[in-house]
Amino acid sequence: MQAAIPFPEISPEIVSVTIFGMEFALRWYALAYIAGIVIGWRIVVAAVKRPALWPGGTAPMKPADVEDLLTWVILGVILGGRLGYVLFYQPSYFLAHPGEILQVWQGGMAFHGGLMGVVLAVILFSRARGINWVSVADALCMVTPVGLLLGRIANFINAELWGRPTDLPWGVIFPGAAAQDCAGVVGLCARHPSQLYEAALEGLILGVVLLWLGWRRGALRLPGTLTGLFFAGYGIARFLVEFVRQPDPQFVSPGNPLGLAFHLNGYGLTMGQALSLPMIAFGLGMALWARRRGQARPA
Repeated sequence: MQAAIPFPEISPEIVSVTIFGMEFALRWYALAYIAGIVIGWRIVVAAVKRPALWPGGTAPMKPADVEDLLTWVILGVILGGRLGYVLFYQPSYFLAHPGEILQVWQGGMAFHGGLMGVVLAVILFSRARGINWVSVADALCMVTPVGLLLGRIANFINAELWGRPTDLPWGVIFPGAAAQDCAGVVGLCARHPSQLYEAALEGLILGVVLLWLGWRRGALRLPGTLTGLFFAGYGIARFLVEFVRQPDPQFVSPGNPLGLAFHLNGYGLTMGQALSLPMIAFGLGMALWARRRGQARPA
């Protein structure tokens, strides 16, 4: 093995206290969720306070509506993320153990499922309030990369969702027996820090682009543009990172060491790639629809 980077000694827990014999801990992952939601909420509130950013010079909702929307979004993330994991990744296991489906504290969430949950929440919320759901979706998509950036960094700190083995100089030696179980590797096994790849691509870069387009280039005045670009941008980023991301163990077998969910003679797609392709197609289609719709409007 060539030179690699030792995993930094960062505890997943920021602080831990014991009260009445019970231990309560604040973890980086929980803080990432909280910070992502708060930062995104404040950016959307700031955006709806600037009518000039929106179609016809009118924001689709008021600051108070944004606060109410938060509850719907949180429920969509949790329920959709969990059900997505159950249906996409381990349906046979949960079919045999239905009592564990709602045990989200045991781990197991799928981003694609959470995204579908948020989409449903936005549509239902917008219908209930008589709001244009496409503009609401644009607002959320503009700030979602903030949460993705923080969440992927937290994944790295937790030493989870690491990548495939690599001999590149920036490979990271993640702790734990599972991370060090690398076939054919003698000594310590370094892996791609795929969490940081995703943080950079689907978090930092995508986030900067969407915020710049929304605040500086008038993209919010063309409903559907930012939603389409987010879906396509995330889908492309996730599809690429899947080439170096360690697949879910339930898909790995002696005849399928790459953990491909759909394959033929060793060639195919991981589950993450299969779920990303419809996102890319939908996103590009929606962005094109928004552009054509904007060009068709009278000057």
